Amino acid sequence: LIEAVRETLEKVDGVQTVLGSKEKAAAGINHPRAGDLIAIADDRSWFTYYYWLDDAFAPDFARCVDIHRKPGYDPVELFINPNISVPKLKIAGKLLKKKLGFRMLMDLIPLDASLIKGSHGRRPENARDWPLIICKPDLLKSRKQIVSTDIYHLVRQAVIGGTG
Repeated sequence: LIEAVRETLEKVDGVQTVLGSKEKAAAGINHPRAGDLIAIADDRSWFTYYYWLDDAFAPDFARCVDIHRKPGYDPVELFINPNISVPKLKIAGKLLKKKLGFRMLMDLIPLDASLIKGSHGRRPENARDWPLIICKPDLLKSRKQIVSTDIYHLVRQAVIGGTG
């Protein structure tokens, strides 16, 4: 069954690769909670969490900035629904209701995944597009690359000194 699912995922437009047990181990993510398969988007795609087929049945949190109920990062939260006429007035009205103690839903986010261009949450293919850190050279200890888990220690060392 897992191989059938893998083959199906590999055929989906936007999927660069699918990692099984061996590939997850080679990538250092063979954790028991990592799942049986991990699909990795290509550099121009991202995976939406939208599990409904009709927007009329979308959950309330889908149209809101809600980091607690959404499964993962939702880059559509960066947009205001373009179908809202005079969005600043709508936002002001909702904030006024909240200030007056009324319960309201800040439902201003569109449900249009096509607004997102490119990939979100993956490292770019070209190393020239990778994140950059600017600091004193002695903090990097002559390394050309650092792993993301070192960032905390580098920032701490830069701010308060010591070895972090």
